[in-house]
Amino acid sequence: MSGIIGSRLNVRGSGLVSKLGTDGQVLTSAGAGIQSAFEDVAGGVSWQAVETGSTMTAVAGNGYPIDTTSNACTITLPASASNGDQIVFTDYARTWGTNKIIIDSNGLNYQGDDDSYTVEYTTDGQSVNIVYSGSTNGWIPIEDDTVTDAPAAPSLNEEGIFGGGGAATPELGVTNLVSSVGVVGTDVAAVMTARYELAACEYGNDKAIFGFGNTDGSGPVLTGATNLVSNAGVVATDVSAVGTARRSLGACSYGGDKGIFAFGNTGSYTAVSNLVSNAGVVATDVTGVGTARRDSAACEYSTNKDKAIFGYGHDGSAVTAVSNLVSNAGVVATDVTGVGTARQYPAACGYGGDKGIFGYGYSALSMTNLVSNAGVVGTDVTGVGTGRGYTAATQYGGDKGIFGYGANGGYQSVTNLVSNTGVVGTDVTGVGTARYSPAACSFN
Repeated sequence: MSGIIGSRLNVRGSGLVSKLGTDGQVLTSAGAGIQSAFEDVAGGVSWQAVETGSTMTAVAGNGYPIDTTSNACTITLPASASNGDQIVFTDYARTWGTNKIIIDSNGLNYQGDDDSYTVEYTTDGQSVNIVYSGSTNGWIPIEDDTVTDAPAAPSLNEEGIFGGGGAATPELGVTNLVSSVGVVGTDVAAVMTARYELAACEYGNDKAIFGFGNTDGSGPVLTGATNLVSNAGVVATDVSAVGTARRSLGACSYGGDKGIFAFGNTGSYTAVSNLVSNAGVVATDVTGVGTARRDSAACEYSTNKDKAIFGYGHDGSAVTAVSNLVSNAGVVATDVTGVGTARQYPAACGYGGDKGIFGYGYSALSMTNLVSNAGVVGTDVTGVGTGRGYTAATQYGGDKGIFGYGANGGYQSVTNLVSNTGVVGTDVTGVGTARYSPAACSFN
């Protein structure tokens, strides 16, 4: 078929006048009449298995769920038809907007036009119900509306949690919840082993995990223990260590529902990583990729929120701005040349639903670096708020972020909110115990 019928087929609604029976005989009229006609004939449709191919031939009397996740689909209609023959097509995966369906009317007319015209449907969630009306108008859609009552995806990263840290105590196990509007709550009594220089990330779409760290402020006593956080923000008791005990590492989610801990200080600097399943199970060590370092930060990014990036840190000889991308399968890539001020002890979180932000750092730095939804780190953005290192960050409200706590010659509890466009707000008076090197992550 050549030529274009165009998008007019995609915008017809319940006001359509449909023709059935012999040529020119009006059997349905605008509005409720269409619905009646649809209900009368729908009962006779025989629904087929989901079609995923790039081509198919339709048979009258059948209904076809068309899955175009991987490719467009060209549908050939029957070469001959009788008045009242019906075929239904529906967008099985809501992907016709990405990969369309193309209808070849196979020598017959379609809505009054011959088959030299191209008939395409390109709207996500659309259903097309066609009936043969005779040779003049041929196949006509008695319904080609977009489905409007599709289920909405759950809103993720609605709430956050800060946990652990060091202070005069010196190590802490307290946590502070962050509401869906970015309000930090007062201290919640410690459940996990008190420690600082730990890390945290989300898993399972709505839960979180704290892990690793230093349990002794008078000298490094390293742990690999983890603590799961429920989707109500309740921290569980310690889970025995899996993987190399270490401190000053980073963590973030990947793959949409899994997590990863990586890099850190074991007594020497490492690039080893440990994957977290969507059930919160930590795996054994994966051999390190990229520059071994401590004091890095990490966040997720990408349109599907399924990739991640680690950045910055100290490699044993100097601070660095190098970064490492993480695929949606949890594979850490080799070094990407650093962008922005090299530093250690920054923090990072997602914002905007698909982007990330690195911010602050030792010593007393307040600049930020935005991460695009393709994982590209931007140049320095002038800092807002109290410059500090040893801070933590998490998402909240689905598409916003918050930096909190840290040290700049004294322990801090101040926070700074991040808008869904990546703009950092001025200082918000601190709540909870002032401290350095806590960890933070979101949960739902």
